[in-house]
Order: sequence, then structure tokens, then C-alpha cells
Amino acid sequence: MSDMHSLLIAAILGVVEGLTEFLPVSSTGHMIIVGHLLGFEGDTAKTFEVVIQLGSILAVVVMFWRRLFGLIGIHFGRPLQHEGESKGRLTLIHILLGMIPAVVLGLLFHDTIKSLFNPINVMYALVVGGLLLIAAECLKPKEPRAPGLDDMTYRQAFMIGCFQCLALWPGFSRSGATISGGMLMGVSRYGCFRVFVPAGGADDDGRNGARSLQKLGLPDNRRYPDVCRWVYHRFCGGADSD
Repeated sequence: MSDMHSLLIAAILGVVEGLTEFLPVSSTGHMIIVGHLLGFEGDTAKTFEVVIQLGSILAVVVMFWRRLFGLIGIHFGRPLQHEGESKGRLTLIHILLGMIPAVVLGLLFHDTIKSLFNPINVMYALVVGGLLLIAAECLKPKEPRAPGLDDMTYRQAFMIGCFQCLALWPGFSRSGATISGGMLMGVSRYGCFRVFVPAGGADDDGRNGARSLQKLGLPDNRRYPDVCRWVYHRFCGGADSD
């Protein structure tokens, strides 16, 4: 594969990642499908797909750094308040409770999850994820029990984390699982979004990203796509998180 061809694939997949990461569709699933159509598959493609998602974490940190520091009690200037939340009571405990289920299951079933990375399984996951969103919309309580972050309980945060475990299935959207689970638990869409953004990939993206660093023993000429795709995703993903 020529350098120019690699850079073109990197650009295409970077745009796909940036456009889909913060929507209730699976960025990983779409990258697998697009990569399959482009003939970009194998171990290099898998490492490529994982490493670039670190750009999502960077986009979240850049856009929401004050809120993230606020979770651990560090405030720069006046603490931020948002429409729909009176005191912004989302805490680090809420985030940890939402992360733990996916982190534990992801580590326990890592090999099984790796075996699911193929276009057919992704197709099924996209369909099931869409059906879950429809079901959540139909079955959610008429009045949210937690309209704002200050109303969210630890139990609700943990249950949302359990729903996020569905996103370990390649092609199942993490944001879609978060929104669906949150609405079924009586959390408003706004509350679901505010939970998803701070956690935004810290569970399986962070875990997979750390694992992928062990795979970067690639020849130098095969690292250029990683850099190019990261740059494309950084700007696309950053805009999406706005």
C-alpha cells in the first residue's frame, strides 16, 4: 500500500470517526464497515481504529476541561452552571459508577469481544442499537425522575453504566446505549448527554487505547496514517462535541 493511498484511507476513516463519535451511532462500527469497503482490514486496521479514538478523549478534554476538573473539586474561576441543572451535582462517583461495569466486562471478555470485529456482527449491532433507541423512546417515563444532573442518583448512574456494556459489542453505539438506558431509568435526555460527555470514551476507548499502545511496533512508514487520521478526527470530533 503506497503512502498516498494510506493517507487517503486515513483521511476518510478520520472523517467517519469524527462525524459519528458523538452521535447515537457507532463510530467503531462505521469505521469497520467503511474499512471493509476500502479493503483496509487486518491487525493494522484494528490497531488503527482503536488508537484514533484517543482523539475523542482529547476532544472531550479540550471542550469540557473545566467541567472535568470540577468533578474532582478543582474550579477555575466561577463554577459552571448549565440550563437544566441548578447546582451541577454530577460527581466523580457518578462517572466511576457509570464506567465500572464496561471496564470490568471489557477486561474479562477481551478476547471474545475481539472476535466480534467483523462487518456482519457490526450490522446486527447497528440494527439492535436502533431498535433499543426506539424502545426507549416508547417506554420511557412520561415525566423524567431526574430532569437534571442534581437529581440523578448513584443507582441510576450505575444502571446507565450497565447499559453501556452493550457498547462492548462492536457496532453498538456507546452514546446510544447511554441515552437509551438513561431514558428508561427516568433520566432526561439532557442528563444522559451530560453523563455521556464527561465519561465520553474513558471506559472502552481508554482501555482499548492503552492496549493498542503495545501494538505500535509497526514500521515507520505505517505510522503516517495514524498521525493523519488523528488530525482529521481531532477537528471533526472537536466540532461534534460542541
